Amino acid sequence: MTIDAREIEWLNDLVRQVAAAEIMPRFRNLDAGDVAEKDSATDLVTIADETAELEIAKALKARFPDALVVGEEAHAADNSILDGLASAPLAFTIDPVDGTFNFARGVPLFGTMLAVIQNGETIAGIIHDPVGGDSLLAVKGQGSFVRSPGKTDSLQKVAAPVDTADLVGAVSWNFVPEPTRSAIAGNLVLMNTGLSFRCAAHEYRLAATGGLHYLLYNKLMPWDHLAGVLIHAEAGGHTARFDGSSYNCSTLDGGLIAAPDEDSWHRVRAALFDGKA
Repeated sequence: MTIDAREIEWLNDLVRQVAAAEIMPRFRNLDAGDVAEKDSATDLVTIADETAELEIAKALKARFPDALVVGEEAHAADNSILDGLASAPLAFTIDPVDGTFNFARGVPLFGTMLAVIQNGETIAGIIHDPVGGDSLLAVKGQGSFVRSPGKTDSLQKVAAPVDTADLVGAVSWNFVPEPTRSAIAGNLVLMNTGLSFRCAAHEYRLAATGGLHYLLYNKLMPWDHLAGVLIHAEAGGHTARFDGSSYNCSTLDGGLIAAPDEDSWHRVRAALFDGKA
């Protein structure tokens, strides 16, 4: 299958329309029964996550009946849904509300993420901002761009490399085990800033549009990272696991660092893990 401009437009319109219909009306309008814990008090699911994923998945299956559709909430109900992702001729991953913790607390930092995978390779990605109403898109080999209603697509580029002491990035602490977590926290003083938005969608967006130099994640579920890694790469960035190996749809562990280029990646890795400026 070829993901051409027409299909990207259809996919982006789908994500945008579902976000407008199922997510935004519930933002800052959730009842107590609309939010539930999954694995912890910070790992949440809301009615918006569930209904948005169902609507996106239903539309994808109607248009691509033979495709595998892997959603975050579907995986929570059946872990085996991941088994065919790497071998499927066509597959989609969906994170209906990335940043559910923020969404449930009324913080406008959340997004909807969709990736297109063909025979194990990510070929397109969408990160939609329901609050701002625009999307960050990429098709493999065609660059990354922001699409806003009524505006011309804007081609994006990662930040220019800077000295280690000037690096600004986002570090996801949630799933980094000790003692590595404490070591990374201490080593952040070698850089300018290490933030956490609790939302990979906005963190990847900032990295791919030049607003952040680096990202660090430990937990690697495909719906959280496939779209963002492709978008970041198409904007000129370099991403690899903590050991330097490549990331793909089968990668569920080993951590991930994204940086403007390979040299910056090595400097981020050396600073955070080895304390070397």
